[in-house]
Formats: sequence, structure tokens, C-alpha cells
Amino acid sequence: QVLLEESGGDRVQSGGSLRLSCTASTYIYWLAWFRQAPGKQREGVAAINAVGSLRYSDSVKGRFTISRDNASNTMILQMNSLKPEDTAMYYCAANDLMLLPTGLHQSEYDYWGQGTQVTVSS
Repeated sequence: QVLLEESGGDRVQSGGSLRLSCTASTYIYWLAWFRQAPGKQREGVAAINAVGSLRYSDSVKGRFTISRDNASNTMILQMNSLKPEDTAMYYCAANDLMLLPTGLHQSEYDYWGQGTQVTVSS
């Protein structure tokens, strides 16, 4: 069992920045961020594996940066140039497999955090 804890969600104005953090209870190969807005499906935002391979959704590419520190089992999502459409609950997810088909589909992840709310006002 892997426990994931997110933090950093807040309310910001459009164009602002936020930094989300996810800490895993143990080392795990893939870590990812997903988000879900009310009435919408959960979507993959960004993913990173233990050797630094990255995945980004097209909607956040160039604005969000994912990183991790394997020593502390922590993953960071730096979100810049935030837009109202980025408003959602953001979830941390994890999987210990080395190979994932995309890294950004929720079916590829076994462990989930409780989420942290990000609200971007216009």
C-alpha cells in the first residue's frame, strides 16, 4: 500500500502561479498529477518516472512543470500562467510499473491521494 498526500492547492487569480506538492509514503516508479473539474472526467495533467521521463497533457504544456525528488519521495507541480479552466481538484497518483502505455490515463495508476483544490478566478 502506498499513501499519497497532496498539498498546495489554493485560490489564485488568472495569470497567477501555484506550486503543488505530493509526498509518497515510499519510493515508487511513476508519479502523476490528474485533475477533475465538476461534471468532467478526470484527466491526466503531467507524469514523471524515477529516471526523469516526463509526460504532459497538451492543455498544460509550456505552463506547468513537473519534477520529483526521489530521496524524499516528493513530486512537485509548478503551475504558471494559470487560467480559469485550470480550476479543478488535483490528485496525485502512483504506479510501480516501469512501463506505462501513456502515463496520463487514470486506468494506469493504482494509488491515489485525496486531492487538493485549485481555483483560478478571472
